[in-house]
Amino acid sequence: MDKPVRIFIVEDERRIARFLQIELEHEGFETEIEENGTRAYERIMQGNFDLVLLDVMLPGMDGMTICKRVREVSSLPIIMLTAKDEVEDKVAGLDIGADDYMTKPFAIEELMARIRNALRKHVPDNGGVPLEERLQVKNLVMYPKRYEVEVDGETVHLTKKEYSLLEYMMRNKRTVLTRDQILEKVWGYDYSGDTNVVDVYIRYLRAKLDDRFHEKYIYTVRGVGYAVKE
Repeated sequence: MDKPVRIFIVEDERRIARFLQIELEHEGFETEIEENGTRAYERIMQGNFDLVLLDVMLPGMDGMTICKRVREVSSLPIIMLTAKDEVEDKVAGLDIGADDYMTKPFAIEELMARIRNALRKHVPDNGGVPLEERLQVKNLVMYPKRYEVEVDGETVHLTKKEYSLLEYMMRNKRTVLTRDQILEKVWGYDYSGDTNVVDVYIRYLRAKLDDRFHEKYIYTVRGVGYAVKE
């Protein structure tokens, strides 16, 4: 039996999100809902969905930014949902890689048709096998599902915590992350040790990446935190 198509509803208006969930599940789709843009981006990048219904106006990270970042590493079908009806907004959404664009309010029948169309058009480049997720900065490539890191094809061996730290930074590349943000995400909410542990692990990563391959990946923003940049 074929696996049900999994649709991720990213919508901060709970009434609309719940309505979409009921209608989609009635049609046989599996669904999950997220109302915060930043969390939605992180969940999308875990590679567990077949299509995303993405609202434009979201707390945390807006839909346009999410779509643009996802398109850097994935061809996952994305249908933008918005209350805006301006042509410029639709053009902007399509130009950054959205598969389709619908303006609220819309007929659920039309949305279903557009979902089916987006899924039909989404033919993976490797003969039907879903494209493997990869995160990349310059010549540094991470394969999250394989738990592997390579630089110019050469394997880099990292500890579990080093890997988690690098993955978090690569998923948020170009974003300056504070020590508190890194501690919370990589070490957990209940971590009560020294915040200096972040600096220590940044040094470990630099030794294995920047120093070893003579290329700068991890940048320090003095007084703020750290960032991975192109």
